[in-house]
Amino acid sequence: MNSYAPGTSTAVGQASALDAASAGWLRTLSLLERTTVADPTIRLLQRGIRSLPLGGMRDLLRGRPLGHPVHPVLVQVPIGCWLSAAVLDVVPGTQRAATTLTGVGLAGVAPAALAGWADWADLPPAQARVGLAHAAFNVAAVACYTVSLTARLRGRPAKGRLWSLGGLAAVAVTGALGGHVAYRQAVGAQPGG
Repeated sequence: MNSYAPGTSTAVGQASALDAASAGWLRTLSLLERTTVADPTIRLLQRGIRSLPLGGMRDLLRGRPLGHPVHPVLVQVPIGCWLSAAVLDVVPGTQRAATTLTGVGLAGVAPAALAGWADWADLPPAQARVGLAHAAFNVAAVACYTVSLTARLRGRPAKGRLWSLGGLAAVAVTGALGGHVAYRQAVGAQPGG
């Protein structure tokens, strides 16, 4: 009988695999925080974003009226829609609803991205490096969901579901990267720590 019980070799093996994956992820993040190759581009982008004449809109995008960043709030729309679409993709007769949720998720990307860029423009170098990777995975997710929606609207639901799964994988990675940036910012941790 192969059951999972704490203290068994199966539990130890699973814990070891999780520990190894976690250690690998943290090493990757630490390396990303220290890699300076994109710094000239990052500085240029940050200066450009900070110089935009946004007036009071900058405070709204940064979430000052709420007392905390608004980007994490706004990302709930695309993430929630896309996760819900993935659930509906396995429920018979819900193809139309999954297509609608995919489209609504895409519509929610722009406000979330604008708020994210407004926050990112003021990040210190280590966080900005991880933030740029976060943005790159966001672009990958949006590309996957755009192809998914196109396929769904053209009557190719299987292709749409496949691209949605790719998008959901990109969302998982970008969420982990974004969480790392937010946590580093919240605790004021030093890069590579």
